[in-house]
Amino acid sequence: IESVKDWASPKTPTEICQFLGLAGYYWRFIKGFSKIAKSMTKLTQKAIKFDWGEKEENDFQLIKQKLCNAPILALPEGSEDFVVYCDASHKGLGVVIMQREKVIAYAS
Repeated sequence: IESVKDWASPKTPTEICQFLGLAGYYWRFIKGFSKIAKSMTKLTQKAIKFDWGEKEENDFQLIKQKLCNAPILALPEGSEDFVVYCDASHKGLGVVIMQREKVIAYAS
């Protein structure tokens, strides 16, 4: 956790990819991960000028905070029924899978 807390703000598209590579491994623990990471992901595109601003910094800090305070997800239990909550719009999709009132996974 300390290495995530101490991670310096990215200065290049490669550094963004390195951070998102680590953070992306834990995406299922962060509700709305893809929406939060979108501003940083855009800066990794070759056609986009690298311009790290306040929005990107805020999103970077938010992901770091969420990684350090990630909720504990439950493991699925046998053949118990699952509940899927879904919210879709023209811009994206958010999903929470639950079982017996415990979060199993987030997806976005």
